[in-house]
Amino acid sequence: MKFKKIALASFALVSAMALTACGSNSSSKKEDAVSVGIIQYAEHDALSSSRKGFLEALKDAGYVEGENLTVDFQNAQGDQANLQTMVDQLAGQNDLNFAIATPAAQALLNVDSETPAVFTAVTDPVSAGLVDSLETPGGNMTGSIDATDVEGQVEMLLKVVPEAKTVGIFYNSSEVNSEVQAKQAKEALEAAGKTVVIKTVTSTNDVQQVMTSLAGQVDAIYLPTDNTVASTAATIGEILMDKKVPAIGSDEAYLEAVLFTYGVDYHAIGVQAGELAVEVLKGKDPADLAVKKPDTAAIAVNEEMAKALGIDSASIEELNK
Repeated sequence: MKFKKIALASFALVSAMALTACGSNSSSKKEDAVSVGIIQYAEHDALSSSRKGFLEALKDAGYVEGENLTVDFQNAQGDQANLQTMVDQLAGQNDLNFAIATPAAQALLNVDSETPAVFTAVTDPVSAGLVDSLETPGGNMTGSIDATDVEGQVEMLLKVVPEAKTVGIFYNSSEVNSEVQAKQAKEALEAAGKTVVIKTVTSTNDVQQVMTSLAGQVDAIYLPTDNTVASTAATIGEILMDKKVPAIGSDEAYLEAVLFTYGVDYHAIGVQAGELAVEVLKGKDPADLAVKKPDTAAIAVNEEMAKALGIDSASIEELNK
């Protein structure tokens, strides 16, 4: 009987210790888990590719969705009203927020300047009011940019179509990124002795009419990084193929619209943003983490467009070697 009491007491003690250990492990596991909010401005390949790169970088660092990582993903589908509602839902709810594209980052910052945040697919975060400088962001945001070598793009376009005398520029005037690049392209084209015609839109509804008008006035077209352009690539491509006007785009999301693209690898800058997010989650202050720039430029050729324009696609690819 005495032995039974001792055994029961020992069992109770071991059970209590086990429960304490379990509680400790559970608490530790809970402390290690993180929640990340993602707000993507629109649905197109470039932005989605950057999101995948971001999540891959988190996974490589040990943050696995469904285990120690909870992701609240929101996609505004290019709608400003949706965007505002979604950033309101994310504000103050996560350990870190990730914004994809300038409008998403600006909207997020407007409602939450406290929660650590990382952005990507932003061309000029200083002009957009997201950071104080690329070297020292200074606030709750840092990230990776999709700034391209605009002068290099113009140079590449004029190598492909050296006979072009008038070059068009087309973009959404409400996108800061696009406006910055358009200004740089205009300066580079005029310095090369070309006449520049600029046409802008404020929504996808105007793209077909405005692009048709522009295509009838120019010998070639420059398309900066622009969410409206990317989401209407098929429409633009049909117009330019019909009008036989060569165009250059800033990333592969535009390939359906243009003769070739020369610009940023969006998956790669998504990875860069993810690496910054890992540093933040491990205790670094976004204010002190320098904004990352693209490492390399990539070229891609639309074979169907090249054939329609009578241009050798191989000759374009050779220009980047």
